[in-house]
Amino acid sequence: MQTMDKFSPVGLDFDDFKPQHFSWSRQGNVATITLNRPERKNPLTLQSYAELRDTFRALRYSKDIKVVVLTGSGNNFCSGGDVHEIIGPLVHMKQQDDMDGLLSFTRMTGDLVKEMRTCPQIIISAVDGVCAGAGAILAMASDLRMGTPNSKTAFLFVRVGLAGADMGACNILPRIVGSGRAAELLFTGRSMDGIEAERWGFFNRLCTPDELLSEAQSMAQTLAKGPSFANAMTKKCIHQEWSMGIDEAIEAEAQAQAICMQTKDFERAYQAFIVKEKPVFQGD
Repeated sequence: MQTMDKFSPVGLDFDDFKPQHFSWSRQGNVATITLNRPERKNPLTLQSYAELRDTFRALRYSKDIKVVVLTGSGNNFCSGGDVHEIIGPLVHMKQQDDMDGLLSFTRMTGDLVKEMRTCPQIIISAVDGVCAGAGAILAMASDLRMGTPNSKTAFLFVRVGLAGADMGACNILPRIVGSGRAAELLFTGRSMDGIEAERWGFFNRLCTPDELLSEAQSMAQTLAKGPSFANAMTKKCIHQEWSMGIDEAIEAEAQAQAICMQTKDFERAYQAFIVKEKPVFQGD
């Protein structure tokens, strides 16, 4: 088993990116990450956690990738942490009173969420089938979520004797579905199907399983044609303003909007309006 205190982010070249622990494809400015262990419903391992974290960290330096689609193979999204490759070793650490090792792991997994929230790209999760534990966290940490009626989303930490307070769930989930609904999901660990998830606001949209990925990628292509600098600013404000009062938030948005007004995309939109054409944004 790897030493958990040596997960240090690395630089990545997305022109020739070949990850070891998930699949990667790219169409223009849209990248698709596919969790690809269908025989086990795409669980996460120590290595895939770290590689995902490093990937989202490196994306902040990419000028070419505008939107990321996150999905799973084999009609499932992600079943959470691998029982044999993560849960078992963590139990062994507990038996050895290795608190430093346990904390190193939980901080590393939390860093994945931090990198997802702070990378400038819009992240769209396309969720079908099982979306449980850390898989539910990945969907939660995304900016947009598309699901199917067949999906089963469960923050099931309590069912394995852990708190629902994992990887930012107690902070982020209530902001998506509301405090009372988040409390129910985190206290009980029960699953919600796609219809309930959409009704509660967890999913932005429902699709058929056959159309899910194409719909997510179509939305991604549409968003990638938008003003990517301004979209990144919107994402940053959504993230930062969670801890602000309304006066601070209004001032932060005043500064953000003034910065966006200095971009060429802002001027392009105006010139296109004058000649009654659709603007072609370039992200600068």
